[in-house]
Amino acid sequence: MKKLNFSSVAVACLFAISSLSVAQAQLKVPAASPAQTTKQSFALGDITLEYSRPAVKGRAIFGDLVPYDKVWRTGANATTKITFSSDVKLEGKEVKAGTYGLFTIPGKSSWEVMLSKDLNLGANVGDYKKENEVVRVQVKPTTLANKVETFTINIADILPNSAVLEIMWDKTRVPVAITADIDQTIVKNIEASMASDKPAYFEAASYYYDTNRDLKQALGWVTKATEQNPKAFWVMLLKARIELKLKEKANAIASAEKTVALATEAKNADYVKMANDLIASAKK
Repeated sequence: MKKLNFSSVAVACLFAISSLSVAQAQLKVPAASPAQTTKQSFALGDITLEYSRPAVKGRAIFGDLVPYDKVWRTGANATTKITFSSDVKLEGKEVKAGTYGLFTIPGKSSWEVMLSKDLNLGANVGDYKKENEVVRVQVKPTTLANKVETFTINIADILPNSAVLEIMWDKTRVPVAITADIDQTIVKNIEASMASDKPAYFEAASYYYDTNRDLKQALGWVTKATEQNPKAFWVMLLKARIELKLKEKANAIASAEKTVALATEAKNADYVKMANDLIASAKK
């Protein structure tokens, strides 16, 4: 009968325990509140959201799991963060470019939305300090027809100088208006571009068209853009749109017909449809 080598047994046991620990360390399961990072281009910069997304899971949410009239971290896990790469306004209140903690105080008929310099509170909202706030606004929640199972923060209704920050969970949606004062900056940039060796005619005409500025000037710029790039069907369509806005219907139809021909040659069905829609509108 062989004698047991206790040293060998001990080594074997340690190896087994070590292997089990490694296996456990490598075990991955779905997060209860998965992390989300969203980056959205807006105005002349970006808005970035970093937050965790809990699920309803059959629970009563606002007024229960999330109490009314108390500071909420607006998500789960670490502090929810929002970053503006350039200056904006939140519900008309100025916010400098930077990264802020996004906190809220839910209410039955109104919510308070706060941006704070404190990025490390996490769940410790009992330590929330009002003196760290950059801005606080009051907004009205709305009721959604369909339930949002997973907590969601979204940037919606994006226009050149405005957007809506949406906080949505269960059947509640909280909209917060974001605006950016970019008009003067863009106009100065257009002036500088027109004085340069390579003016951005198409971009300048697009901005004037979108913002209902001097449409005659916009038409002059877009005409030069079509001369620079005669096969650019997207430029020709902008020319047709400007002409239609100026009530130059015959010219708009002619430009739209050129768009159809160019887009057909380029096999771009979307622009063919948009140009045909414009023609139909101009003939009414």
